[in-house]
Amino acid sequence: MDQLINAAFECVIKISAKYNIDESHSLKHSMEVYKFAQEIYESEVAMNPYLKGQSRVIFAAAILHDMCDRKYMEEAKGVADIKDNMSFVMTAEELDIVEKIITTMSYSKVKRYGYPELGKYQLAYHITREADLLAAYDIDRCIIFGMMVDGLVYNEAATRAETLFAERVLKYIDDGLFVTAYSVHKSFELHNKAL
Repeated sequence: MDQLINAAFECVIKISAKYNIDESHSLKHSMEVYKFAQEIYESEVAMNPYLKGQSRVIFAAAILHDMCDRKYMEEAKGVADIKDNMSFVMTAEELDIVEKIITTMSYSKVKRYGYPELGKYQLAYHITREADLLAAYDIDRCIIFGMMVDGLVYNEAATRAETLFAERVLKYIDDGLFVTAYSVHKSFELHNKAL
């Protein structure tokens, strides 16, 4: 597993440099989502022991999820770069599942299309998706994105981030976007802290 995790973080560094992905979506964010994915996984694996066989997919998807983000590149190019960089540590089947997870888990896609049907990987999908949502409770990420990508000054970026939080992040719970017990509990904690 160590080789996979190390390769995934190296992949984040390479793709972030290639596409100028700012720190709101690059290495630190990948680390945060990975940490949340580990916590959700640990809370679920005793009740769902089959997840042990999917841990590589879950953790790779958590780390790599923004490396094909349409805000920075064409999604297909990002996916191709991920596969090129990860093919020495992951099977083609694992990479295909990672692709299915990370190309369908964004907030906007879930709101527009709902959850995909991923069969035995459905819970792996939710673990990865929820880890990303939990990491979104960090308002500084929104401010950084506004400053680095949209060229806003701090006050403008902060004002826009507050609006985004109110219209989106603080509605995650009401929108029923958390299905695991860990994420339901943790989202309330993060929500209350963000108010």
